[in-house]
Amino acid sequence: MSARCLTFPRIAHDGADLKRAAVAITLVEADDGSGQTAFLLTRRAAQMRAHAGQWALPGGRCDPGETLEEAALRELHEELGLEVPPQDVLGVLDDYPTRSGYAVSPVVTWLDDASEMRLNPHEVASAHRFRLDQILEDDAVDFEMIPESALRVVRLRVGGHYIHAPTAALIYQFRELVAGRVTRVVDLEQPVFAWR
Repeated sequence: MSARCLTFPRIAHDGADLKRAAVAITLVEADDGSGQTAFLLTRRAAQMRAHAGQWALPGGRCDPGETLEEAALRELHEELGLEVPPQDVLGVLDDYPTRSGYAVSPVVTWLDDASEMRLNPHEVASAHRFRLDQILEDDAVDFEMIPESALRVVRLRVGGHYIHAPTAALIYQFRELVAGRVTRVVDLEQPVFAWR
C-alpha cells in the first residue's frame, strides 16, 4: 500500500477559483481484534455551520503557507487528538473539486497507535474505524443519476451506513488503489444537499 500511494500519478486542480483543503485517510489497526487494517471516519458535530452530522474524513481548509500534508496532519490532531509524524504520510491522491468551491486533497497516512484518540466535541460527534475489506465488497459502491447533473453521483455503503461525496469520492479512489487500480473521481458528482 505504501508503494502504491508513493507512486500514485496524482492530478492536482490548482485554480484560483478553488480554495485549498486537505483531509486525512488515516490507516490504523481495526478495533475488532481481526488484525486487519481500517481507516478513520468521523461524524461531524451537529452544531457545525456546514455539513453538520455528515460523514467526513478528518480535515479542513489549508492555512496560508501550509502544505497539503501539514494541513491534513494538523486537522487530524485538531479533530481527533492524534499525532502522525510526517514520515508516516504515505502519499497524496487526486484533488477533488467540490460544488462548494474547494479542491480537497486526500492525504494517506499510517498510524501505529490510535489509542490516544480524543475527539474535539466542537467538530466531531463520533469517530469510527472501518475495515478496508468492507469498502472492497462488490456492493460497497453504487452510482446514480440525478436530474440536476449529467454526472454520476457516487455513494458508499460501509458498516451499514451510507457515505456521500465528496467523502465517498475520496474513499472510492482510495478503494480502487487498494485493489491495485488507478481510478479518477473528478467526474463523480455530489448529492444536491452537499452542493452548498
